[in-house]
Amino acid sequence: MAMKDNDGAGEKERKLYSKSKLPASDYVINPYVGCLHGCTYCYACFMGRFTGHKEPWGTYAEPKEYTSMKLPGEQKGKTLLVGSVTDAYNPAEKRYQKMPRILEALQEYQGHVEILTKSKLILRDMELLKRIPDISVGVSLAFCSERDVEIWEPRASGMRERLDTLRVLHENGIRTYLFAAPYFPGLTDLNQLIDWTEGSVDSVCVENLNLRGSYKAKVMALVREQYLDLLPLYRQVYEKGGGAEYWKGVEEELDRLKRDRKIPVISYLYHEKIKK
Repeated sequence: MAMKDNDGAGEKERKLYSKSKLPASDYVINPYVGCLHGCTYCYACFMGRFTGHKEPWGTYAEPKEYTSMKLPGEQKGKTLLVGSVTDAYNPAEKRYQKMPRILEALQEYQGHVEILTKSKLILRDMELLKRIPDISVGVSLAFCSERDVEIWEPRASGMRERLDTLRVLHENGIRTYLFAAPYFPGLTDLNQLIDWTEGSVDSVCVENLNLRGSYKAKVMALVREQYLDLLPLYRQVYEKGGGAEYWKGVEEELDRLKRDRKIPVISYLYHEKIKK
């Protein structure tokens, strides 16, 4: 694993924020080039093409040295997301500590700030988080066993650590949400996750596991190696054209949860089709 002191993204990325193409945010901040969590399914692995990195995605993280901490001019009614292609609290943050200065700048933001992470390290910055007027923190967790987390997300915080992170944030007055993503066929148990996070989150968001590009083969190989009994399901969903039918069933599950549970359940299944 590599942590380098130079800003590997170059001059163009030294502005604090960039405009977002995601459906639920208007601006994004990504304090690192790369991420050390090593999630097998990470869609952001394509970023190496644009940053000139030859190392495998998940093995490097370079801190960005911002030339300006200036915030967007248009803020009211706009959402700024921290962590769209890198986790701002990935293990490199322990060394470089980029987030405290960013959080200090965000105290002046007049829109909504969101942070999405898989790391308990965010608790380090609790007092700074409290000073941001309109903020929510999402913690990603799609698995219900420590074994599954270790297989798919080897250097992220464990399952119990993430559940505890949500609880502590919520107890300290921070709005929180469970980001049950990516939803893994045969592995993600939304009922269990909602039970575990009851009282610790204000909402639950769900996004599907969308396989394409270079990481599709990696995911399928890992399913074959670790979950052989699920391999027929994954082949049906991702190789034999059964995806639409499967995700329709998941949508129906989400509709039931919306009716039966007190907590809001928000779907980002096939989020590329969702417009702002």
